[in-house]
Amino acid sequence: MLPAEFAVLEPYSEWVLAKEPERYAKRLASSMEQMQAFYDAAFPLLERAMAYLDTFPLDDLPEPEHNLLLLSYSLVMVSFPVEVWKQARVPDSGAAYLDLLVEPRV
Repeated sequence: MLPAEFAVLEPYSEWVLAKEPERYAKRLASSMEQMQAFYDAAFPLLERAMAYLDTFPLDDLPEPEHNLLLLSYSLVMVSFPVEVWKQARVPDSGAAYLDLLVEPRV
């Protein structure tokens, strides 16, 4: 599922999600302990992962590398809850929610 160099992240393959709404739903459905474990495993490898992915053409990533990119997107999705808010939802936002209408092109 992931490049061999990042096999240590295989236990977090449920975070390989193609669309932002899926990543957001996964964040909301996850406990802080689950997000913290994912963050603790993936964040130290992020810089190395980005350097590794930079060696491939973005519009033609092999599947394992594409999965690593999607996993990195999920890491970004959990970074604020883990680093700042200490909860999955945006504080003081009530039931407010914005749908992403257009995905970034990859």
